Amino acid sequence: MSIKDYRESSKEEIADVLDALERYRIILEINNAIISKLKLNELLQSISVTIKEKLPFDVTAIILHEPVRDVLELYAFEASYSSYFITGSQLPKAGTDVGWALDNKKPLIMRDLSKEGGFSTDKMLLEEGLRSYIIAPLIIGEKAIGSLNIGSKTPNRFQEADAEFLSLVAKQIALAIDNARAHEEIEKLKNRLEKENVYLKEEIKTEYNFEEIIGESTALKKVLRQVEKVAKTDSTVLILGETGTGKELIARAIHNLSARKDRPLIKVNCPAIPLGLIESELFGHEKGAFTGALSRKIGKFELADGCTIFLDEIADLPHEAQAKLLRVLQEKEFERVGGTKTLKADVRVIAATNRNLEVALNEGRFRADLFYRLNVFPIYLPPLRERKQDIPLLTKYFAKKYTSSLGKEIKAINEGNIQRLKEYSWPGNIRELENIVERAVILSTGDTLEINENLIGSLFDTISHEKDNIFSLENIEREHIIKVLNQTGWQINGEKGAAKILGINPNTLRARLTKLGIKIKRQLQAS
Repeated sequence: MSIKDYRESSKEEIADVLDALERYRIILEINNAIISKLKLNELLQSISVTIKEKLPFDVTAIILHEPVRDVLELYAFEASYSSYFITGSQLPKAGTDVGWALDNKKPLIMRDLSKEGGFSTDKMLLEEGLRSYIIAPLIIGEKAIGSLNIGSKTPNRFQEADAEFLSLVAKQIALAIDNARAHEEIEKLKNRLEKENVYLKEEIKTEYNFEEIIGESTALKKVLRQVEKVAKTDSTVLILGETGTGKELIARAIHNLSARKDRPLIKVNCPAIPLGLIESELFGHEKGAFTGALSRKIGKFELADGCTIFLDEIADLPHEAQAKLLRVLQEKEFERVGGTKTLKADVRVIAATNRNLEVALNEGRFRADLFYRLNVFPIYLPPLRERKQDIPLLTKYFAKKYTSSLGKEIKAINEGNIQRLKEYSWPGNIRELENIVERAVILSTGDTLEINENLIGSLFDTISHEKDNIFSLENIEREHIIKVLNQTGWQINGEKGAAKILGINPNTLRARLTKLGIKIKRQLQAS
């Protein structure tokens, strides 16, 4: 080798060393950018400037693979000219240049699109004005999660050494994506826990009528067997029963026996929400969605993702909200009021009502399609008059509860009082019994609980015995319906039936009988 050749060789080696040092400097700068940027779109903007120092390009992008639907999503994008590529756009992976790089886990160089090509995306890229590109797969472990792409309007812009360099950059970006995803997941869990803590603090302030399911009657045991069977599934449950029968208690029992028991039960009292705010309360709203929407609000369904939601008195939802609820049950997705982004929610739904939904269907007040979606596993909660065997146990339970809270020392309950309680029809069910026992504890002076005659007597439907007494509208309605039924021989349908005389639909009358605790005398009923 001549001295001249040696010098030329040395110059090439020195150039290679300098080139390698330059590449590692750029890699170090990119690494520093990755450490300081957790959001991928910010990261791409930061590193694209650095990459350009080594590889001049006109467009760069990060594309991620969504394996469930096998699609590619344009996650971050930078271009030195206007482009029709839109961040968030998707296309099937099969037949694409990115798909090839992901499947083979190695970079792809396209030196001149007008001469090579062959992929389904090449025509679109040519129309965009690109002539050459490099695609470097983003690999975590053995899995290709996406690609780092650079493109140029100039043919033959890139060489093998450029692909090797971009692959080094891609390794760093792959780690950054993994970290960013982990960070986003942590933030998501943190936000969820904060929301749940706020909700639980509000729930702690709420007082419930009773804390345990008390009773040994056959009717109650049947309900508990149903609860045990359905709790372990994710099926929708519809709890039917009169006011005061403990529908929320049964909903909590289902939740506490389910796989979601470690997450909160999100409660929505449908009648308590103002009419104009129902959709916002259930599904949330965006800032500026309506007057007074000063910030984004997270709805109950978004909060209940992964949890159980209890929709109490579901029959009171207006038609507009019923339609949105139907979509959540069918598709498990919704949008916030004023928003366009579709949100997913994995929610187990338990609904309850004290109304006859079949009557509401006939009268057009409740959607038939929603009813059939909710009515997957109905549980009928019997009224207290159908489980009188439980009255002594419930009375003792409530007496003990209020004896402790009111500082009394009651050791026994008058058995005569228990019998009188059993003879009452209990239109207010367990809640009414609890109120009576609480009043009796307050009034008691000795160590025996006395539910005196005046307290019990005010509960019985004895209008004829107290002419000057002012009764509730419900009691007056009950007495009037019984009077008409007696006149018609307990016939409901027909021209001479009670429904015709009262001027209401026969099904509506039957629903009122159930609500008011009036049992039809079937041996006299002609219809």
